[in-house]
Amino acid sequence: MTHLKEGDKAPNFSGLNEKEEKVSLKDFKGKKLILFFYPKDNTPGCTAEVCNLRDNHAAMQKQGYALLGVSADTPKKHSNFIKKFDLPFSLLADTELETIKEYGVWGPKKFMGREYEGIHRTTFVIDEKGKITEVIAKVKTKAHAEQILA
Repeated sequence: MTHLKEGDKAPNFSGLNEKEEKVSLKDFKGKKLILFFYPKDNTPGCTAEVCNLRDNHAAMQKQGYALLGVSADTPKKHSNFIKKFDLPFSLLADTELETIKEYGVWGPKKFMGREYEGIHRTTFVIDEKGKITEVIAKVKTKAHAEQILA
Protein backbone atom coordinates (compact mmCIF):
# COMPACT_ATOMS: atom_id res chain seq x y z
CA MET A 1 0.00 0.00 0.00
CA THR A 2 2.63 2.53 1.04
CA HIS A 3 5.06 3.93 -1.52
CA LEU A 4 7.78 4.24 1.14
CA LYS A 5 10.41 1.56 1.49
CA GLU A 6 13.53 0.66 3.42
CA GLY A 7 16.27 3.24 2.82
CA ASP A 8 13.87 6.14 2.10
CA LYS A 9 14.04 9.32 4.13
CA ALA A 10 11.09 9.37 6.52
CA PRO A 11 8.62 12.13 5.60
CA ASN A 12 8.45 14.90 8.17
CA PHE A 13 5.28 15.03 10.24
CA SER A 14 3.82 17.31 12.82
CA GLY A 15 0.66 17.09 14.87
CA LEU A 16 -0.88 17.10 18.33
CA ASN A 17 -0.56 14.24 20.78
CA GLU A 18 -3.01 13.19 23.49
CA LYS A 19 -1.92 16.15 25.67
CA GLU A 20 -2.43 18.54 22.74
CA GLU A 21 1.35 19.08 22.58
CA LYS A 22 2.95 19.48 19.17
CA VAL A 23 5.02 16.46 18.13
CA SER A 24 7.13 16.18 14.98
CA LEU A 25 9.74 13.90 13.45
CA LYS A 26 12.54 16.27 14.47
CA ASP A 27 11.68 15.61 18.14
CA PHE A 28 13.13 12.12 17.58
CA LYS A 29 16.38 13.20 15.92
CA GLY A 30 19.21 11.03 17.22
CA LYS A 31 16.74 8.36 18.39
CA LYS A 32 15.31 5.26 16.76
CA LEU A 33 11.56 5.62 16.27
CA ILE A 34 8.82 3.06 15.83
CA LEU A 35 6.05 4.99 14.06
CA PHE A 36 2.96 2.80 13.92
CA PHE A 37 -0.27 3.65 12.13
CA TYR A 38 -3.47 1.98 13.28
CA PRO A 39 -7.15 2.40 12.32
CA LYS A 40 -8.99 3.40 15.51
CA ASP A 41 -8.76 3.63 19.30
CA ASN A 42 -10.73 1.07 21.33
CA THR A 43 -11.28 -1.46 18.55
CA PRO A 44 -10.29 -5.10 19.15
CA GLY A 45 -7.30 -5.27 16.77
CA CYS A 46 -5.93 -1.86 17.72
CA THR A 47 -6.30 -2.60 21.42
CA ALA A 48 -4.45 -5.93 21.00
CA GLU A 49 -1.67 -4.13 19.10
CA VAL A 50 -1.11 -1.29 21.61
CA CYS A 51 -1.29 -3.67 24.57
CA ASN A 52 1.34 -5.92 22.96
CA LEU A 53 3.55 -2.86 22.41
CA ARG A 54 2.89 -1.70 25.99
CA ASP A 55 3.84 -5.11 27.41
CA ASN A 56 7.11 -5.08 25.44
CA HIS A 57 7.87 -1.36 25.81
CA ALA A 58 10.80 -1.88 28.19
CA ALA A 59 12.50 -4.31 25.78
CA MET A 60 12.09 -1.83 22.91
CA GLN A 61 13.43 1.05 25.02
CA LYS A 62 16.42 -1.13 25.98
CA GLN A 63 17.20 -1.36 22.25
CA GLY A 64 16.94 2.44 21.97
CA TYR A 65 13.49 2.73 20.41
CA ALA A 66 10.92 5.45 21.04
CA LEU A 67 7.31 4.64 20.08
CA LEU A 68 4.65 6.86 18.55
CA GLY A 69 1.24 5.69 17.37
CA VAL A 70 -0.82 7.55 14.76
CA SER A 71 -4.52 7.40 13.94
CA ALA A 72 -7.22 9.83 12.86
CA ASP A 73 -8.72 9.94 16.37
CA THR A 74 -8.78 13.19 18.36
CA PRO A 75 -6.34 14.06 21.17
CA LYS A 76 -9.17 13.50 23.70
CA LYS A 77 -9.93 9.99 22.37
CA HIS A 78 -6.20 9.21 22.47
CA SER A 79 -5.97 10.47 26.05
CA ASN A 80 -8.84 8.20 27.13
CA PHE A 81 -7.32 5.23 25.24
CA ILE A 82 -3.94 5.78 26.93
CA LYS A 83 -5.53 6.00 30.40
CA LYS A 84 -7.77 2.97 29.84
CA PHE A 85 -4.87 0.70 28.82
CA ASP A 86 -2.03 2.40 30.75
CA LEU A 87 0.03 3.04 27.60
CA PRO A 88 3.59 4.31 28.22
CA PHE A 89 3.92 5.99 24.81
CA SER A 90 2.29 8.88 23.00
CA LEU A 91 -0.36 8.85 20.28
CA LEU A 92 -0.53 11.42 17.48
CA ALA A 93 -3.95 12.74 16.44
CA ASP A 94 -4.01 13.08 12.64
CA THR A 95 -7.62 14.16 12.21
CA GLU A 96 -6.80 15.87 8.87
CA LEU A 97 -5.09 12.68 7.57
CA GLU A 98 -1.96 14.64 6.57
CA THR A 99 0.66 12.31 8.07
CA ILE A 100 -1.43 9.23 7.27
CA LYS A 101 -1.54 10.18 3.57
CA GLU A 102 2.11 11.35 3.54
CA TYR A 103 3.16 7.89 4.70
CA GLY A 104 0.84 6.26 2.14
CA VAL A 105 -1.25 4.27 4.59
CA TRP A 106 -4.68 5.65 3.59
CA GLY A 107 -6.66 3.79 0.97
CA PRO A 108 -9.43 1.38 0.05
CA LYS A 109 -10.25 -1.38 2.53
CA LYS A 110 -12.82 -4.16 2.71
CA PHE A 111 -14.69 -5.37 5.75
CA MET A 112 -17.63 -7.78 5.72
CA GLY A 113 -18.09 -7.25 1.98
CA ARG A 114 -18.18 -3.46 2.30
CA GLU A 115 -15.54 -1.23 0.70
CA TYR A 116 -14.47 2.02 2.33
CA GLU A 117 -11.45 4.31 2.74
CA GLY A 118 -9.37 3.85 5.85
CA ILE A 119 -5.99 3.49 7.51
CA HIS A 120 -3.92 0.44 6.64
CA ARG A 121 -2.18 -0.86 9.77
CA THR A 122 1.51 -0.25 8.98
CA THR A 123 4.66 0.33 11.03
CA PHE A 124 7.78 2.24 10.04
CA VAL A 125 11.06 1.76 11.89
CA ILE A 126 13.10 4.95 11.52
CA ASP A 127 16.78 5.27 12.47
CA GLU A 128 18.58 8.08 14.30
CA LYS A 129 19.22 9.91 11.02
CA GLY A 130 15.59 9.85 9.86
CA LYS A 131 15.91 6.97 7.40
CA ILE A 132 13.36 4.16 7.22
CA THR A 133 15.08 0.90 8.13
CA GLU A 134 11.98 -1.31 7.98
CA VAL A 135 8.36 -1.20 6.82
CA ILE A 136 6.01 -3.71 8.42
CA ALA A 137 2.88 -3.90 6.26
CA LYS A 138 1.50 -7.18 7.62
CA VAL A 139 1.22 -6.32 11.30
CA LYS A 140 0.40 -9.17 13.68
CA THR A 141 -1.61 -7.30 16.31
CA LYS A 142 -0.97 -9.80 19.13
CA ALA A 143 2.75 -10.20 18.32
CA HIS A 144 3.75 -6.83 16.90
CA ALA A 145 6.63 -6.18 19.29
CA GLU A 146 8.14 -9.52 18.29
CA GLN A 147 7.97 -8.47 14.61
CA ILE A 148 9.78 -5.22 15.42
CA LEU A 149 12.45 -6.76 17.66
CA ALA A 150 13.13 -9.74 15.34
